[in-house]
Amino acid sequence: MTKTRIAVLGAAGRMGRATLAAIAARDDCVLAAALVRPRADGALALDAAAGVFAPSNTLRERLDDGDPVDVLVDFSGPGGFDRALSECLARGIPLVSGSTGLDAAQQTAARAAAARIPVLCASNFSLGVALLRRLVATAATALGPAFEAEVTETHHRAKVDAPSGTALTLGRAVAQARGQDFDRVARFAREGNAGPRPVDEIGFAVVRAADVVGEHTVLFAADGERLELSHRATDRAIFARGAVAAACWIAGRPPGWHDIIDVLG
Repeated sequence: MTKTRIAVLGAAGRMGRATLAAIAARDDCVLAAALVRPRADGALALDAAAGVFAPSNTLRERLDDGDPVDVLVDFSGPGGFDRALSECLARGIPLVSGSTGLDAAQQTAARAAAARIPVLCASNFSLGVALLRRLVATAATALGPAFEAEVTETHHRAKVDAPSGTALTLGRAVAQARGQDFDRVARFAREGNAGPRPVDEIGFAVVRAADVVGEHTVLFAADGERLELSHRATDRAIFARGAVAAACWIAGRPPGWHDIIDVLG
């Protein structure tokens, strides 16, 4: 059996370490390179947890010309995304990215790159969240504008972007299902004299606390009733497993823009 050769950018981070473990747990793929930044002393190193799943011969600051790589998995965040995209375009290999908080220029660049390489960018690689997005779109279509929509999310104290990429994805699913312009109806803050709630608004609320891996709820509410669709993650390994599954799925595919739902079939 030919194994998919995966490089991981951001290998020393939380999601990077989990991705290394997810690769090691499968028999249809292998770690080609663990890409990390140098320490202050110039040496490359992973912490002990990551080192278990990243042999020293795979440790890199950047991909070498001779590295046999079939796909790059990126969890480096906005600061490393441009590098990930550049590496993939230069080598003609697929990009699977879970970096969130990308700016408009980075999002545009990713879309443009899909004309040359396979690209799959997801704010959340959980199978449950993928299904939640589908259910949210179905509910938004069926219930219509009579039901007001609100999205709440909770994450650990170290998360830097808000709302989360997954929360935004869920909000966009509501807007798309209702034929709304998301940028017009999204409401990211309420304070002081905020005034009455517009009926077509999609509100967002953010909580940051302790070590919460990730919780998302979409509330549909009308006078006298409400429907809540929720997903709670207790182990970030689910995201890494999904990313590695996506990497194995996308390797060898033609250029194009892909969605995590495509991986599910």
